[in-house]
Amino acid sequence: MFADSAKIYIRSGKGGDGHVSFRREIYVPAGGPDGGDGGRGGDLIFEVDEGLNTLSDFRYVKKYCAEDGESGGKKRCHGKDGSDLIIKVPEGTVIKDTETGKVIADMSHDNRREVILKGGNGGKGNQHYATPTMQVPKYAQPGQSGRELNVTLELKVIADVGLVGFPNVGKSTLLSRVTNARPKIANYHFTTLNPNLGVVDLEGGSGFVMADIPGLIEGASEGIGLGHEFLKHIERTKVIIHMVDAASTEGRDPVEDINTINSELAAYNEELAHRPQVIAANKLDVLFGEAEAEAVNKLKNEFEPKGIKVFPISAVSGKGVKELLYYIKELLESIDTAPVIFEREFFPSDITFSNEPYTVVQEEEHLFAVEGPRIERMLGYTNLDSEKGFEFFQRFLKESGILDELEAMGIEEGDTVRMYGLHFDYYK
Repeated sequence: MFADSAKIYIRSGKGGDGHVSFRREIYVPAGGPDGGDGGRGGDLIFEVDEGLNTLSDFRYVKKYCAEDGESGGKKRCHGKDGSDLIIKVPEGTVIKDTETGKVIADMSHDNRREVILKGGNGGKGNQHYATPTMQVPKYAQPGQSGRELNVTLELKVIADVGLVGFPNVGKSTLLSRVTNARPKIANYHFTTLNPNLGVVDLEGGSGFVMADIPGLIEGASEGIGLGHEFLKHIERTKVIIHMVDAASTEGRDPVEDINTINSELAAYNEELAHRPQVIAANKLDVLFGEAEAEAVNKLKNEFEPKGIKVFPISAVSGKGVKELLYYIKELLESIDTAPVIFEREFFPSDITFSNEPYTVVQEEEHLFAVEGPRIERMLGYTNLDSEKGFEFFQRFLKESGILDELEAMGIEEGDTVRMYGLHFDYYK
């Protein structure tokens, strides 16, 4: 089953926690702390797989998590690093942050592999925290949390030329005639339920890739009909072939059809309205003489003054198709050949957090001790004798969660809190 969008949850691995232990061996006095570091969490990686052309696998598995790092051990043993998780996607997949809709990565052209979420660093063991003032550190650094995101995957086909138009105007018939693609063809609306791609080979020159975009209708940009699901596939195309039933075999006005679809393209993405366009006036094999000339002139008089060339064709008989293809080839050679790539707007690495360790213990009935490297640094550069400095330190204790932990342990007003060489009375 073809699928061109999916929403999934991804998470990189958590870093392993640092270990708290002390060397205790006979004949080794003052062995000191020997807790090992935790292992690094695995990365979450996206990679292009040439053998995939749909996102259907993501309909069944919605959660992807890299492996966590292992915790450190005693005797300075380092925890094992977590394994990376590689997610395979088809070329042309755009990864977006679901909450903001911003682009994280475009897996197309030269971008074949990208680390989306870095794994968390492993925490340092207590061996790293021995200082002249704290020779027996009873804390270690917890492993850094893995980063997590809800992402939306969108597959946008990579084609030079996009065929657009109302349903049943002959797009699939034209694609089957000029390429090796074999789409389903039938005389009813919405025969094409997914984009079809084919390579157009021309004599005396290189070819180009053409995509048949499923039929659009009025209101497609607002989600009406099936067209809304496939408007995304037009975004990478450099030239748009606007195919129209010039013979009005279903009673629709071809000029009105073209204006309606162009309005839908502009409503979806204003930039699409400025892409080079060519009109393929199809189904002229059912008209003869003056009726055929009148139908073609009507379109030419309306659109050629606007710089949009009109080609009378018959996708069934092949009449006029060769001239259309060679004109498109010249048009492609005259415009910018740089691929359409969606620039990154969202950086998961900006998700930050602090995980420096600290301990809160009750040493006696009315005495609590708080220790940790960040607390030691704060005491070192904060002037507690000034009112502003003391307020700053109190705010730090509150925001870091230390006050919440003290209250959870049952601290009462008037109890003493010891932080290294300083003692404070606790008041709410």
